Amino acid sequence: MKVLNHSIHELTLFLLIFCFGCGNRQAAQQSAEQPDIFPDYREVTIPPNIAPLNFEVKTAEHIQADFYTRNEFHCTVTGKNGIVIPIDRWKELTAKAIGTHIEVCVSVWSDTQPDGIKYAPFRIHIAADSIDPWIAYRLIPPGYRQWKQMGLYQRCLESYEEKAIITNHHKEERCINCHSFHNFSPQNMIFHLRGPSGTTVLVRNNQPQRLDLGQIPPCMKGTYPHWHPDGRWIAFSNNNTAQAFYAHSQDKVEVYDLDSDLMIYDIENSRVLTDERFTDSLYWETFPAFSPEGDYLYLCRAEKKVMPQYDSLHYALIRIPFDNENGQLGALIDTLYNPKTRGGSVSFPRISPNGQRLLYTEAQCATFPIWHKEADLRMLNLRTGVEEDCSILNSTDVESYHAWSFNSRWIMFSSRRIDGRYTRLFFAYVSEDGTIGKPFLLPQKFPNMNTLRLTSYNIPEFMSEEVSWAPQQIETLLQPSK
Repeated sequence: MKVLNHSIHELTLFLLIFCFGCGNRQAAQQSAEQPDIFPDYREVTIPPNIAPLNFEVKTAEHIQADFYTRNEFHCTVTGKNGIVIPIDRWKELTAKAIGTHIEVCVSVWSDTQPDGIKYAPFRIHIAADSIDPWIAYRLIPPGYRQWKQMGLYQRCLESYEEKAIITNHHKEERCINCHSFHNFSPQNMIFHLRGPSGTTVLVRNNQPQRLDLGQIPPCMKGTYPHWHPDGRWIAFSNNNTAQAFYAHSQDKVEVYDLDSDLMIYDIENSRVLTDERFTDSLYWETFPAFSPEGDYLYLCRAEKKVMPQYDSLHYALIRIPFDNENGQLGALIDTLYNPKTRGGSVSFPRISPNGQRLLYTEAQCATFPIWHKEADLRMLNLRTGVEEDCSILNSTDVESYHAWSFNSRWIMFSSRRIDGRYTRLFFAYVSEDGTIGKPFLLPQKFPNMNTLRLTSYNIPEFMSEEVSWAPQQIETLLQPSK
């Protein structure tokens, strides 16, 4: 695996924008307002092990940031129009500020403020709860058929290290998608390789193997997966997906199903289990998710409609008991979100590992909210049955896929709020009582990397460690099955 390389043009641009050691200055003016920084890290709550929150002031010619904690000065970082905080100094700062906050005082010199202006300080709150050290995601162009340049990548949240897990740059028309991990471990994971000689790749005990679900009766290929916590079962929806393009709409594309059913793969016995209630022609099922205890399966379900009338398609959120001994689903179907009374449509149910909360995406209709500007995140308290306020997570643009950290204290989600086109990753803290902190953008070494990267982050997931199997191991799996 190689570290993802940036272009020479990008690196040159970074070096021109950011610098150190420009010398401390004293600004002539003071402002009662906080600085307009990008990314906006003002008053956010972050984990103590996150990489430095570097930022820029776009109009600046020189910027100076003074850092304080527990009413003591810690360090000064300077730059041209942005700052890059040394990781070792940042670690010292966050370790000292655990359970309290860092105070940041920014001074800026620019064309309009040649003598400098010192802004009111802002705080960065440091939680006592750490975040998982690694995440995985696809990087994909924000188009619709550009499958020749995509890949599955991993990023260390404690630094800026990013590595390719597997890419399709050497294989034309091969789509890599739908990765899922067993209990946050990349040593046991699954993902799809679509295209010529494609297959589902099942990694067990760090060894990739081919899983041709379409050859196992009843010959359903499997689409969106989710692992059972004990590792024996994987629930899949089996989707026949199509897409349509809008001629006049704020949205660009609609992805919808022509058919979708539920299937459960038994890893120990290499068999597929189905339930006729979830494979009939009356309903479509998608996005399965097991509870952390493994005793329930959550599922999105809609009454079948004639497509492409997707504006009439509304998915409910249901829950069914699951028997871990035999893989059977119970008789009771509990509806947690009814579109007939709520009016929307549910996607991506994800339950916090402590079993307390369920996060999902709500859109006006259909099953693929990634291009629905009205799509927002919602949170259900599973112990009380009451919807909790998570409006702070949402914006006027798309919020879609999301994941919980292992300790249930951090949410990672994708949003198009910066420019409406590219999906980027945000994080937010969730306290014990369900209070959610202000979301913050994935830290980058150079702040403008958040806008220079012309690919979207897709299906972000937390990992407990980095992927250690080599992509070369996949090559032997791509030969047609005999």
